[in-house]
Amino acid sequence: MASYASLKDVLRAFQQGEISMAAAEELIAGMRIEMVGECARLDMGRSVRCGMPEVILGEGKDPDQLLQIARRYVEITGRCVVTRVAPDMATRFQSLCDDLGFTCTHYELAQMVVLSDGTQPVRHGGIVGVITAGTSDIRVAEEARVIAEEMGCTVRTAYDVGAAGIHRLFPALKELTDAHVFIVAAGREGTLPAVVAGLVDRPVIGVPVSTGYGYMGKGEAALASLLQSCAVLAVVNIDAGFTAGAFAARIAQMVVDHE
Repeated sequence: MASYASLKDVLRAFQQGEISMAAAEELIAGMRIEMVGECARLDMGRSVRCGMPEVILGEGKDPDQLLQIARRYVEITGRCVVTRVAPDMATRFQSLCDDLGFTCTHYELAQMVVLSDGTQPVRHGGIVGVITAGTSDIRVAEEARVIAEEMGCTVRTAYDVGAAGIHRLFPALKELTDAHVFIVAAGREGTLPAVVAGLVDRPVIGVPVSTGYGYMGKGEAALASLLQSCAVLAVVNIDAGFTAGAFAARIAQMVVDHE
């Protein structure tokens, strides 16, 4: 069964006779599960049900099973995103894609790969601004960027504009004024997201990053600081670039859909 990006696509396919009523009902219910051997159950209804594709976490999985899962996902939907991919695993993904005629894009900083049979994300016009306090935060910001782009957004970035040299922030923000939502990643004391939230009239998502050392290091101080922010912002978990990117993409698409 083909995969459809939205409820509207499912209804259009039914109207044009591409799928049966039973198939449309299954897709709308969002309950379709695709088995991969005995190791995985792929949630094929997630995009219709939740507005985002199923993204595969590569960390901790058996390499051979991970390759099977990704291959099957591309065969069904045309595209597959895998996060937390080690360099040696990225090489194995590339070999798999070479053998199958798929493309494999390795985002080294984000530790992600995107496999595709040529299918491209559907662009909806949403714009996400991604900002980092320092260069150490870029790896998490890049994970957010890739996810937001995979969910149809245009992403504009401004990196290394943190509070230690706050004068760098203001020209960077001018280049992001058309963003519908901002993602701001910061480690150590986590100041920057609250500062940005106090300067812009758009939603801000703060991402604490596991940089910093000593007492409350590894992102703990940043998380605590963001949770105590007097500026209004949403906060995701430490290093949760995927969550921030997906949440931002949902907001951006909703803004565009209601314009």
